[in-house]
Formats: sequence, C-alpha cells, structure tokens
Amino acid sequence: MASAPTLAKRPIACQQSGMKNALYALAASAALSAPAAQAAEEKAATPSYVTASRMIDVEAGKVIEQPIITIEGGRITAIADRRTVKLSADAKVTDLGNRTLLPGLIDMHVHLTSLAEIGGYQGLRYTDSFWTAVGVANAKKTLDAGFTTVRNVGSDGFEDVGLKEAIDGGWISGPRIVPAGYAIGATGGHCDSNGLPPSIPTGTESIVNSPAEARAKVRWLHKYGAEVIKICATGGVFSLGDSVGGQQLSLEEMKAIADEAHMLHIKVAAHAHGDEGIRTAIEAGIDSIEHASLASDETLKFAAQHKTWFSMDIYNDDYILATGTANGTEQESLDKEKAIGLKQRQTFQRGVKAGVPMVFGSDAGVYPHGDNGRQFSKMVQWGMTPMQAIQAATRNAAQALGRESDVGAIAVGRFADMIAVSGDPLADVRVLEKVDVVIKGGELVKGGK
Repeated sequence: MASAPTLAKRPIACQQSGMKNALYALAASAALSAPAAQAAEEKAATPSYVTASRMIDVEAGKVIEQPIITIEGGRITAIADRRTVKLSADAKVTDLGNRTLLPGLIDMHVHLTSLAEIGGYQGLRYTDSFWTAVGVANAKKTLDAGFTTVRNVGSDGFEDVGLKEAIDGGWISGPRIVPAGYAIGATGGHCDSNGLPPSIPTGTESIVNSPAEARAKVRWLHKYGAEVIKICATGGVFSLGDSVGGQQLSLEEMKAIADEAHMLHIKVAAHAHGDEGIRTAIEAGIDSIEHASLASDETLKFAAQHKTWFSMDIYNDDYILATGTANGTEQESLDKEKAIGLKQRQTFQRGVKAGVPMVFGSDAGVYPHGDNGRQFSKMVQWGMTPMQAIQAATRNAAQALGRESDVGAIAVGRFADMIAVSGDPLADVRVLEKVDVVIKGGELVKGGK
C-alpha cells in the first residue's frame, strides 16, 4: 500500500481542509479549557500588595517612604502610603521589611547564549544546541540578579527568540527578552566568522554588502521574531583580523537598515567603537550606540543633539584583563581590550558631562552572567550619581526600548516588576550587586520569605 502523501504534496484544497479541521480542534480544546482560564483570570484579578521601608521613584528622582503597591493581573494598579491604607485581614501582602524597593532592572546589552568562561576556538568543541541550553541557565541567573528585562543583541539560530518564547510561555524562568536574532554586518567584519579558513563554510545569516541586502535582512530578521536590529558598524575586540575602530558599514547601508527597521516600528542598535563609525551611525538614524569607546568630543556633542542613546559596557574590562587568555580569548583580542578599555571609561565620563543620554548595557556573556550589577559602581566611579546610574537601568532603558508604558518604573499601569535590596543604593550603589528579592509580573521569583 502506498504511504499517505505529506501535507506539502497534497492538493491545496486538502491542505485548507486539514487546516480547518485543526482550527476546529483548537477551538474545541479552548472551549473545554474555558473554566480553567476563567479561574486563572479570577486569581489574577485578586489584588495583592507589596510593601517596604522605602521606594526609589526613578521618574521623579526621589525616595518614597513607606510605600504600598497594589498589583492586579500582573500590573501595578495603585501606589500609596501604607500608613494611610487599611487592608483586610486576609489581604495578600508581601512585606519586604527594612529594604529599598526599586523597579526591575533593565540590561540593554546581553548575550544570554554566550559564556565568558568559554571563548575563542574553545567554543568549537560544543554542539550547536549547547548554547541554547546554557542560555536557559543564564536567563535564570540574570533574573535572580534583579534584571527583569534584557535586550539580547545577537545570537545564532534565533536562540534568543526561542528563550523569549519559553519564558513568556512559563516553561522556564528568565527576564523579559527583547531579541535581535542574528547581528548583521559586512563580510569580514565584526559580525562575520573570521577565524576559519575558506575551506570551512560559514553561514551568511549575518552578512550584508549593500543597502538592498541590508533592507532584505531586516525584513527577514523581523519575520522570524527580532524585536530590535543589531548591526556591527565598526570592528570589535573579539573579532579577528579587523581594526577595533575601523568603520565596516557605509552610511547608505546603515541608513537603509534604520529606515527599514523604523518602518517596521523596531529600533536599531549599532556596535561601534571607532569615532567615524559612531558618527555615521548617528547620522543614519541609529537609535543606540553600543560600546562607543573612542567617541570624540565633537561626536559626543552630536549624539547629545540627536538624543542618541549610548550603551557603554565599562565594567567588563576588569574581567577580560584579569582572566587574560585563560578562557580561550585570543591574544589579539586581549591586546585590543588593553588598547581601548581605559579610553572607553574616559569617553563615558566625558559623555556624561556632555549630556549624552545613557542606558545600562553590560555585555554580559563577555563576563559571567549574573554579575550584571557590578557595572553600577563603575558608572558612579566614572561620573554618574547613584540615581543617574539607577535611572540608566530603569527609566532611560525603558524609554530607549520604547516600552515605558510597561517597564522601567514602579508606576500605575506598568508591569509589577520590582526588586528589593538591603541598604540604600543611593548611599552605596554596590548593594545592587546582591539583590534580595525579585518580583516579575507580580509573582515572587526570588527571596521575600
């Protein structure tokens, strides 16, 4: 007997009939599960409350004493002084005691499916699916560190999209993810695979070599789940055979990417170390500059005028130089880091003084995940006040994402994403390196017992 034809070989009418039957089955399943869904909605509608000794209002830049936050359906519905609120005896209250409450933190530059502990050619020893698996662990570490939202700026195989889907579906624990999928750039550039000979083929998913190719690639990435586009405008530290500051995409290519992405209502982040590449990216309409190590005073002024966000990873230099080549980092990359690490911190200092809008971006994956909070003290050391550093990881980051109605502040209408720490981060920002309590969408995911 001949085997049944596959769906791809069936006539179109048969395919449509099969699709209708599948939709009917899904509808029947949904109807059967309606009581369970209704019960879940009723549970979500039951208000819960969170209190603590103090709360940092990042929008107003001030401290609120004795707050009580009302949560319904995963969002904040009210904020009041708990000394004036009377609750019923059976009210669900999470009292965080003598702690400081802050919005869930946002890291604008992570690589959840990368490991600092495995670098260079050592990574070739592992099968492709290994990186998705470690991404699950890294997502949990990141959330436990207090970062309830991250922008994942580059991963192979749309691994970050898969992680987002698994987290959003409740299958695994992790932060809200804004995924980029593949980072894109020129042949031989920072986004290419330059460490292999021509006899070993490498994928072209990350490569564009004209404005037309750039537009098509943005559409392709968006089709498969990218919510931000990451480009490589200049060379980088961990790419082999290129100049760390050399521009690698033309103005026309960058502008094509920015125009296409903005038409699709998504933003663009540009990896850029060199001054010319940074300035070109700003001129092209790119939304944020990643690293920005060698920006001149003129370019900093240009960024401030255009309100272009800078995301500067000024902590990881400590880790890279401390570990050297032990984790597989190539000596070429280590030499590049030695050349630009201090300059990047000095640029950050000048950028703060020049009024460049800043967001928190750690480049976690270049150093171990879960240590994201260590960057706060560096930001303060190099020119920010503690409040400014906290705002960079909350209010500013939400604005840069275009998601200020959802995240970035403890405010009515936003997701109930909050953290609590012992002590006062405005007096000692290092307390953010050890987060006691994490709440995401109104659910306690760490501490608080």
